[in-house]
Amino acid sequence: MNDAVLSAKGLSVGYTGKAVLSGIEITAERGKILTLIGPNGAGKSTLLKTLCRQLEPVGGTVFIGKDDISRMKSRDLAKNMAVLLTQKVKTQLMTCREAVETGRFPYVGALAVMGDEDRKKVDEALEMVGASEFADKDIDKLSDGQRQRVLLARAICQEPDILILDEPATFLDIRYKLELMALLKKLASERGVSIIMSLHELELAQKVSDMILCIKGESPDRYGTPEEIFSGGYIEKLYGTEEGRFCEYYGSVELSAAKGEPEVFVIGGGGKGLGIYRQLQRKGIPFAVGVLHENDIEFPAAKALASVLIAESAFEPVSVEKVSDAMAVMDKCRYVLCSNHKFGTMNKENAKLLEKAENCGKLIKDVEDIG
Repeated sequence: MNDAVLSAKGLSVGYTGKAVLSGIEITAERGKILTLIGPNGAGKSTLLKTLCRQLEPVGGTVFIGKDDISRMKSRDLAKNMAVLLTQKVKTQLMTCREAVETGRFPYVGALAVMGDEDRKKVDEALEMVGASEFADKDIDKLSDGQRQRVLLARAICQEPDILILDEPATFLDIRYKLELMALLKKLASERGVSIIMSLHELELAQKVSDMILCIKGESPDRYGTPEEIFSGGYIEKLYGTEEGRFCEYYGSVELSAAKGEPEVFVIGGGGKGLGIYRQLQRKGIPFAVGVLHENDIEFPAAKALASVLIAESAFEPVSVEKVSDAMAVMDKCRYVLCSNHKFGTMNKENAKLLEKAENCGKLIKDVEDIG
């Protein structure tokens, strides 16, 4: 069985016959999530609008199964594909329920008479997105996040094989971002919906996507799994970042390290130093960290934020040599902070750093104690 639901062959997209993106070859599979990422203005929205026939291709073809979408009847296209784009949908004088009911129009005939089964599907869609409580409210009086959930319910109510979304998490708080991603995964895994969306939230794209299409310049830049995309420093190249760093391990960003020779030495480890690193960075105080294992949970943040990082190989005991290097750096610092006063088998040598800091009077309890 061929799981390809939507495909683009030799596709070029743009406006008034002028391509902004060319050479697009993608396949969206049943039950999979394909996410578009890339800088603002790269052409992600233009591509999505072309995939759902809101824009005509400059070149190439978009297929649903074996059917060229340019030749499909609008009603047939609507039965196969639901769309949630960024432009504001006109819903004047409509309740949320009425807005969701429009998702049933491809099925109810010219008179748009809703049957019991149609109303059941409307209720189910509202329940899925957590919008039942305001179903009878005027949709134009909702917050942007609530409105986004109602429009998603309308798309679900359409029972599509393909769901296209442009920045669906933009107006949502963290709770509803997570609920939205869980819902999209559920639609894909349980209903076999093929989902194509663009996201600015890279941490979500990394965690929810089956495939990622990266767009930069005038053509797709890379196409692959999250593991292939989020590796080798590629994300920083894709976005051309000059300030801060992108952490591929966690899909998060860290701001730039404070410049200058370290004034504070931090004895970190086990994640307890993360808060200290970010406090020092916010205050613009350059600092050093050591001795930290390369597989420690806080290693990526320390690597991004510390002026100097003394590291030990993963799974190896902290060596006497590394501690000696750390002491040499500590000697030049004015203060020492220790995030963890308990030392185990692998980092027991770090206890010597704490002892020296106490003996020389450099140890302080809190970042706020820095004069």
